[in-house]
Amino acid sequence: MVNEKKMIWTKKDLLGLEYLSKEEIEHILYTAASFKEVTTRQIKKVPALRGKTVVNLFYEPSTRTRISFELAAKRLSADVINVAVESSSVRKGETLIDTGRNIEALKIDIIVVRHDCSGAPNILARSVKASVVNAGDGWHEHPTQALLDIFTLKSKLGRIEDLSVSIIGDIAHSRVARSNIWGLTKLGAKVTVCAPKTLIPEGIEKMGVKVTNDLDEAIREADAINVLRMQLERDTSGAFPTKIDFFKQYGISEERLKACKKGIVVMHPGPINRGVEMSSGVADGQNSVILEQVTNGIAVRMAVLYLVAHAKR
Repeated sequence: MVNEKKMIWTKKDLLGLEYLSKEEIEHILYTAASFKEVTTRQIKKVPALRGKTVVNLFYEPSTRTRISFELAAKRLSADVINVAVESSSVRKGETLIDTGRNIEALKIDIIVVRHDCSGAPNILARSVKASVVNAGDGWHEHPTQALLDIFTLKSKLGRIEDLSVSIIGDIAHSRVARSNIWGLTKLGAKVTVCAPKTLIPEGIEKMGVKVTNDLDEAIREADAINVLRMQLERDTSGAFPTKIDFFKQYGISEERLKACKKGIVVMHPGPINRGVEMSSGVADGQNSVILEQVTNGIAVRMAVLYLVAHAKR
């Protein structure tokens, strides 16, 4: 493990785990651990970003991620502005770059952006001096979700290196899958992806993962499984099986868990389609850490906001 205390953070933006080193990922996790303690206090606030302003610029719907970033910023004592894109100048034809530059002209410090186009946060980061944090872009990446997944996994199992982690479900449309693959493999985990052939992107094995269409094979020796939502709203080619067929072949049920390791960790980035990706018994069962993921997301996003705001440029 790198000595995180001595590391100097130099990146003004967090755009994806593909662009981070193992040491940088570990440093974020180390910083998040220190902020996790803040979330247990009676007064859940520190002055680390006092005087800073964070703008949440979300072009896609979000519940957990937007609220989590807002809470993270407020617990760091930052001022927070939530931009309602549906009622903003975007509806009048304003470009992302113009929106970003106009927001920056209001003397803000960090823009948290979610966008339906892959690469949008990268374009914005090149266009503004403010820090940009990617809250999910198209099918590309969702770095803070992967960081909180990894943080939760490490908290439960004590390590990431040499763990066997299976990512199950809609791999093709999942930015969460891509960010998890980048992060987990850089930290030394063995990653398997499992889905119907129509939901496995071509060439994903080049990211260093094992690919299988057999769910039983994927979960038999796994230390953890991360189950992904079927993103039906992104399907333009009829790639999805019916919900009933999907659950029969790839849904995680109590019966299937009996064949797994006793302490297997069950994860899901949410929102869950109960009875499609997993049964309610699994989602609410003793192996599930789904709500812990949500809680840990605050500490992880506190760490990210803190680091980009204090980056040595």
